[in-house]
Amino acid sequence: MPEHHDRPASAAPALWGYAAVRAVGLAVLAVAAAVAGEDALHRLKGRWDSVWYVRIAEHGYGHEVTLPDGSVHSDLAFFPLLPALERGLSEALSIDVATAGLVVSWAASLAAAWGIYAVGERVAGRRAGVVLAVLWGVYPTAFVQSMAYTETLFTAFAAWSLYAVLRDRWILAGALCVGAGLTRPSAAALVAALGITALATVARERRLSVRMAAGVLLAPLGWLGYVVFVAVREGSATAYFAVQAAWGNSIDGGVALARFVWENLTGPVPLAGVGLCAALALVGWVVWLCVRQRQPLPVLVYTVAIVVISLVGAAYFGSRPRLMMPAFPLLLPAAVALARLRDRTLVVVLAGLALASGAYGAFTLLGAGPP
Repeated sequence: MPEHHDRPASAAPALWGYAAVRAVGLAVLAVAAAVAGEDALHRLKGRWDSVWYVRIAEHGYGHEVTLPDGSVHSDLAFFPLLPALERGLSEALSIDVATAGLVVSWAASLAAAWGIYAVGERVAGRRAGVVLAVLWGVYPTAFVQSMAYTETLFTAFAAWSLYAVLRDRWILAGALCVGAGLTRPSAAALVAALGITALATVARERRLSVRMAAGVLLAPLGWLGYVVFVAVREGSATAYFAVQAAWGNSIDGGVALARFVWENLTGPVPLAGVGLCAALALVGWVVWLCVRQRQPLPVLVYTVAIVVISLVGAAYFGSRPRLMMPAFPLLLPAAVALARLRDRTLVVVLAGLALASGAYGAFTLLGAGPP
């Protein structure tokens, strides 16, 4: 039988709280967009990566864009599950694909919040689990959770996969990892979490159960399946990695990040570089807090791996906070601390964070660059 934090009634405060703070973010965006004479809905479903997913959903893979510098951006850089769901939902409900993308993303955001609550409840108690789900909804780049992007879908798979591991349900964990692997390349972090946890369990118990082995073997099949698909389609075993490199997403061990920080430190506005160093130090400190909190091994490995993956690539620096957003356990130390507050104080703090997150989201979405 499922434990009580599996049940919708138990998760209701977390889901209502999450929905409330996201509603605040959307309201702030709507007001800011109206003042600026912009279409808020278009900003959520018709910009940046959302456009690529819509095109894949409507026409399949095969689209490329050649940039002025000669580099080629291929739609093969985008994993298939979101556009497949967009197409299926569009046909089932007779709505346009872009709107279907929003529906998928918003539904997945509630599934993610529920899974985040379930993990938080199991690790730190019910109140901390509720706060954790709400904090994820006020993350600085939480506006992406309301866009037709893959972050909510991926985080839903990841949270429930981690929860399944915590309950020793390995086959379910592996199956959910397959879904994550068909959604985002960062599923490698989840595969690592399952694999390392299994190794540690085998070392401790001196045995390997059939279910554990099956779950671990299942875990990488989504990610690996798409990489193989691209390899076969392009006729090269390394085709997927070449596609990502053309987008500037190759793994360089953090060289691009270090160069970016150094250029800001030695540039005309050194304060920007100091701010970047402070932000990186904050991430390191929070990871250390997670370690000190003795988070369960699969949760900790997943978190650290997501952070590392977000920092060692050559991707656009401004996207890194978004790439780190699925690492929701980073918020668990703060959730535990805030859970000690009285209800009224806690509501005030979370409302303030929701307004701040909404303002940052509106500023970013109404700007020119991608999140």
